[in-house]
Amino acid sequence: MMEAGLDRFLIYLQTERGASPYTLRNYGNEIREFIAFAAARGAHEWGDVDVTLIRAWMASLHRAGYHAASIARRLYELRSCFRYLVRENVVDENPAALVHPPKQPRTLPDYLTMAQVVELLSAPDVSTALGMRDAAILETLYSAGLRRSEIMGLRLKDVNLKEKQLRVWGKGRKERIALIGEPARLALARYIQRGRPQLLARNAGATPPDALFLNYRGEPLSSPRAISAILNKYVKQVGLTQRVTPHTLRHSFATHLLEGGADLRTVQELLGHASLQTTTIYTQVTLGRLRTVVGEAHPRAAGEEDAH
Repeated sequence: MMEAGLDRFLIYLQTERGASPYTLRNYGNEIREFIAFAAARGAHEWGDVDVTLIRAWMASLHRAGYHAASIARRLYELRSCFRYLVRENVVDENPAALVHPPKQPRTLPDYLTMAQVVELLSAPDVSTALGMRDAAILETLYSAGLRRSEIMGLRLKDVNLKEKQLRVWGKGRKERIALIGEPARLALARYIQRGRPQLLARNAGATPPDALFLNYRGEPLSSPRAISAILNKYVKQVGLTQRVTPHTLRHSFATHLLEGGADLRTVQELLGHASLQTTTIYTQVTLGRLRTVVGEAHPRAAGEEDAH
């Protein structure tokens, strides 16, 4: 049965690839949707699946209103599952590898201006334990350019305040060192020395958690949505009208580095990107900003009608 193969694949992702519970849940739910689609069309074994069936499934997702990026992600998940099944000799070939993902519009990442970042990061009330925690989270997200999952995975022992660095576990459980600035160091020091002990005092457990960021009960923040909810609270508080996610702060970190003169390889290393190509999208943001500045400030940039 196809379900059995999926279960083995999810165990492989967890034990050998270090996939997070969030990733496992997404892969499981979305590949099961394909299994149901296949079964409804008479394909009950992985060997029954062919290119035509996969294309029909993708077409059904398009008709249902799924965005191209969402369809492409599901195809990638199915490819990964088939790649595992080929390796385990469950099937002879990977039909999903022969199907091209839908074309996606190349959109530039949203980012905040420096003034917006300063306003947002100054919003938490640091006279309270939760305010100290929130300030440390926001400062760290921006200062180190962390992903939401990476800040969730930080432990107390991963923080080196003296050297202003964090040990971070990125995608695929790849370890890297992230650097923080002085505002983030101060925010983390205040939280670790004052805020976190106050939260920890509310935890009745016998063994203190080693997670860096705790909830109001002194337990580890357990859901990535908690980070988003904390950020959204302060986005509303300062009156930002655009959509701001934890990744927006990561985008802002990269964009501000490049605008400040950092080279692309350095930004790639700090972001933990496996490929330089992933990082190059931020150069489009900074080039766009440069064009705006030139258009507004350069005496020969105006159109002919504006020159007289």
